[in-house]
Amino acid sequence: RVRRARDSQHLARVLSTGTFATRTVVHAAQAIPVPSAIALDKACLIACGVVTGVGAALNTAKIREGSRVAVIGCGAVGLSVVQGARIAGADRIVAVDVAPQKLEWARQFGATDAVDARSGDPVAAARAAAGGPLDYAFEVVGLPATVAQAVGMVGYGGTVVIVGVPPTDSTVTLPLARGGLFNKKVTLTSCSGGDMVPSEFFPRLMRWYLDGTLRLDEMVTREIGLDDVEDAFAAMTSGTVIRSVIRL
Repeated sequence: RVRRARDSQHLARVLSTGTFATRTVVHAAQAIPVPSAIALDKACLIACGVVTGVGAALNTAKIREGSRVAVIGCGAVGLSVVQGARIAGADRIVAVDVAPQKLEWARQFGATDAVDARSGDPVAAARAAAGGPLDYAFEVVGLPATVAQAVGMVGYGGTVVIVGVPPTDSTVTLPLARGGLFNKKVTLTSCSGGDMVPSEFFPRLMRWYLDGTLRLDEMVTREIGLDDVEDAFAAMTSGTVIRSVIRL
């Protein structure tokens, strides 16, 4: 609930079901101008999926050029991490998922290798695909098991970034010695919304889209009406779409 109301009715919250509201009130400082050359059905992808994924790669991890990167979970946010790694100049980008379609999409967005996590040990497979331990591993699922896999993928001095939102009260057990956090000097951190300043980073993403560096068109799998939202959630859960854009 908020203090401002319209027609004596409390305004809905911003997140969750609030995203389906027909009216949105934000402070002027939170409004980012969108160039007329960018269609709204593409601009709407930037926040928060694209900015979170690309920001995780460029701002949170600060991927170095020529490095080896693994991305666990290749939904819209994971694919954006892949794009961020590509933009950063990573030499190897290993996409890890259980859905063949998502792995195919990951290659289209810049992944050099793909690992089906259902076929054997994903940690060993990712290391083999990259030609050795990874420098960075991004967990974009939000599960304790995949966090542990990310730690196992990186080598000495590696960085693990948790991007996926974990379930409430979830915990993870990680090894310290014998190839664990302590012996490998692993940096374990998380990403919140791309760790960026919107007024600076959003315009940069828009410029990258306009010059072809950032791919947004390919992220729109289909356009739907508001009545199709339930089906869109089901499609997202099944991994058959990257993003469904609601056109009102």
